Amino acid sequence: MNATQLWERYQDWLYFHSGLNLYLDISRMRFDADLVEALRPKFDQAFAAMDELEKGAIANPDENRMVGHYWLRDPDLAPSPNLRREILDGLEQIETFVGQVHSGEIKPPDAAKFTDVLSVGIGGSALGPQFVAEALAPATPPMQIHFIDNTDPAGIGRVLTGLGKRLSSTLVLITSKSGGTPETRNGLLEVKHVYEQHGLDFSNYAVAITMSGSKLSNLATADRWLAEFPMFDWIGGRTSELSAVGLLPAALQGIDIRGMLAGAQEMDKATRIPELKQNPAAMLALCWYASGNGKGEKDMVILPYKDSLLLFSRYLQQLLMESLGKELDLDGNTVNQGIAVYGNKGSTDQHAYVQQLREGVANFFATFIEVLEDRPEKEGQALEVEPGVTSGDYLSGLLQGTREALYENQRDSITITIPQVNPRIVGALIALYERAVGLYASLVNVNAYHQPGVEAGKKAAASVLSLQQRIVHALAAADQPLDLATLAAKAEAPDDVEAVYLIVRHLAVNGRGIELQGDRSKPSTLQVSATA
Repeated sequence: MNATQLWERYQDWLYFHSGLNLYLDISRMRFDADLVEALRPKFDQAFAAMDELEKGAIANPDENRMVGHYWLRDPDLAPSPNLRREILDGLEQIETFVGQVHSGEIKPPDAAKFTDVLSVGIGGSALGPQFVAEALAPATPPMQIHFIDNTDPAGIGRVLTGLGKRLSSTLVLITSKSGGTPETRNGLLEVKHVYEQHGLDFSNYAVAITMSGSKLSNLATADRWLAEFPMFDWIGGRTSELSAVGLLPAALQGIDIRGMLAGAQEMDKATRIPELKQNPAAMLALCWYASGNGKGEKDMVILPYKDSLLLFSRYLQQLLMESLGKELDLDGNTVNQGIAVYGNKGSTDQHAYVQQLREGVANFFATFIEVLEDRPEKEGQALEVEPGVTSGDYLSGLLQGTREALYENQRDSITITIPQVNPRIVGALIALYERAVGLYASLVNVNAYHQPGVEAGKKAAASVLSLQQRIVHALAAADQPLDLATLAAKAEAPDDVEAVYLIVRHLAVNGRGIELQGDRSKPSTLQVSATA
C-alpha cells in the first residue's frame, strides 16, 4: 500500500474510546475483507457465548464452573443476590482493613504501624499484583511491597534478608485458592520459620486470601491470623487481579482500587458491543486469528513504550498462554492451540531484539503500547535534550519509527495508545485483554478457563517427590553403596534410572545425607550411599 492507502486504512480501522481516551490501531495488520466476512458467523457465536457466560452459564465445562471475573467490577451483573453481596462485602472488607492498617488501628506488636507488605503467591496470585505494583505504586507509598513468587530457597532468603529490621513491621499476605499449592505452602513455611527465629508470633502478621473452607482458611482460623479475604470458585487465578488477590495488595500500597474497577467496568461495556468495529476486544481477537491463521502460528510480542508497563508482557503471558494453550478443543479434537507471548519495553527493545524482529524470522506480530503523556505535569517543564526535542519525543519517535520499519519489512503490528498510566487505564487494559482472550477462545473453540497442562505438571512433580522418598528409604536400608540401576529397582522405579540420578545428584549437592562416588561424567558408574 502507498501512504494514502495506509492513511485511509488507518482511519477505517481506528477504534477510539472517548471515555477512556484509548485508541486501538489495527491498520498495520494485513487481514482482508474476505477474512472479516468469513469470520462474522464465528464472532456472532462468540458474542452470544460471552453474553451467556456473563449471565452465569457454565463456561468451564471441564470443571463445571461459572466464570465470573466480569462481575467483580459490576456486581449488579452477578446472577444471584448472594453472589452480588459477596462481591460487595469483599470490597468493603478490603477498604476497611486497609484503612485500619494505614491508621495504625491494626498494627504489629512491636511497631507503631506496618511499614511493608510481603506477598506470597505464585502464577495469577503474583503476576497481576506485581504488574500493578510496577505500574501504579506511588513514589512514596504508605507501604512498600515485596514478593515471594517461587519455591527457590535462595530467592526467598534474599527477600527476607532484604527486609532486615523491618521484618517486625511487615504484613504478610498468603494467597492460594485451595491452600494446597506447593510453592505457596513452601513460601508460607519458610516465612513463618524466619518470623519464629526472630521471636515473632507469625499470627500477628499473617493474612490469608483464599477460598472459604480451604486448607489455608482452616490454618488461618486455627492460628488466629489477622484477617482472611475471600477467593471465589468462579474466579481463575489469571483473571483474579480485580478480586482480593490484586485489590488488597494494591490498596495497601495506596493505589486507587475503585479507579481500577471503574476503568475495567467501562471497558467491559465497550467490549460487550456485538459489532466488530465497535468492540476493541473483538478487533484484537480478529488480528490474533488473522496473523496466526487461527492456529497460533505467530508469536505475540508486547512492546510497551513506558517503564512502568515493563511487567505487562509477563502478565499477558500467563493470561494468554494458560488460557489458549490447549491440546484439545471443546469437541475433543486434538488442535494444539495457543499464542506464545513475550516482550520487554521500548526503547530498550531497540538494543535487544528489534534487529531480529525486523530482519530475522517473521514468526510474530507486535503490539505497541503507546503512552501519550511523557511525564506528570507536577514534575515540571520537559527538558530539551536537543533544540525543540525532549526525551519523550525520542521515545515517541522510536515507537513510530520501529512500527514503520517493521511494517515495510512485512512485519505486522497493533498499536494501543493510552493517555497515561493510571488506575483507570490499567483496569481498562486488564479488562480489554481478558475479553479478547475469551472471544478468541470462542473463535478457535477451546476452553479458556481450565489448565489441564498445569495440573499435569503438578502431578508429575508430586510423583518425583514420592520417588525421592523411596530412594531415601532404600539407601537407608542398604548396607553398602548401590549403583543407580540397583537403587532404581529398590525404589520401585526400575525403568526410570535417569530420574533417580537427577534426584540423588540434587540431594548430594545440598548435603541431604547422600554421597556420590565415581566418575561424574559417566553417571552409570556412580555408587550412591547414605551418609551417617
